[in-house]
Order: sequence, then C-alpha cells, then structure tokens
Amino acid sequence: MARIIFLTLVIGIIIYFAPQFGFFQYLHPQKWIILSFFFAIAYFNHILMQFGFAKNRENFVQFYLGSVVARLILSLVFIGTFAYLGTPDINLFIINFFVLYLCYTGFEIFGLYRNLRHFS
Repeated sequence: MARIIFLTLVIGIIIYFAPQFGFFQYLHPQKWIILSFFFAIAYFNHILMQFGFAKNRENFVQFYLGSVVARLILSLVFIGTFAYLGTPDINLFIINFFVLYLCYTGFEIFGLYRNLRHFS
C-alpha cells in the first residue's frame, strides 16, 4: 500500500509543478479528480488482492484478472460519466486519463513482477 501512496504523491507533485514549467496547456482542469479516481481504484485493487491472497492462494490469478476487468469497466464508466456531463475539452481529459491509466497499470505490473520473482 505504501507504494501506491508513493506513486500517487510523485504524480501529484509532478502535476502540481507542471504549470510552473509551462505545461499547463497539457493538463485538464479536473486532473485532481482523475488522480483521486486512480488512487481509489489502486486502493480497491490492493484490498481485493490481499483478500484473494489471504483466502486462497490458488485463486490469485482469478482475483487479479477480476480486478483488471473491474478497473477497465470502472474506467469506462468514469470516462462515460464525464463525457455525458459535458466536460469541456473532453479530448484533453481522455488523454490525461489514459496517461495516468498507463502509469498506474505499468506500476502495478512492475509490482506484480517483483512480487512473483520471490516465488520463482
């Protein structure tokens, strides 16, 4: 869980200081909502993995794939909700969303690879 908080803080610091370096045109005004969504999804994923790993280690793959599918569906609902509400500059919103989606997914895959390396 500490790694998720660390990643969110690092991304938050980058987002906070980006306008000072002239990158404000690349950030959507609702960037903090997007970051909060990803932190909540990462926390939900962490809780689900802990539950699946503690209850039955043989079903870890099913829990992991279930969490990936749940994250994808929740992400589509999140984007759909903001598109339906008429968020201004929706293209920039979607680009910011998927950049963070790739960051969190890559971080999760790196963490999973690191944890699985101990079992090999």
